[in-house]
Amino acid sequence: MTTEELVIQKLRELTPDQQQQVWEFVNALPKPQSSTPPEISPLGKKLRELRAQIVASGEPLLSREELDREIAERRGGVTPWDE
Repeated sequence: MTTEELVIQKLRELTPDQQQQVWEFVNALPKPQSSTPPEISPLGKKLRELRAQIVASGEPLLSREELDREIAERRGGVTPWDE
């Protein structure tokens, strides 16, 4: 007998009050994780659109080091590792 069949068999043996308690317990269990990816936020969508535009223009994307340098320049030359 499968686990499902055993649970159903045992459930049928319970009083209506006990069945209600089982239902409340089962209903309170965490829901299984969805296999669908989470919805992208409006900011995330905008950033993806901007990235796609940059890629489509042929402009190369910045490396991590180039990005850090760009941020430091915009902050007046201050970098996190200078502190």
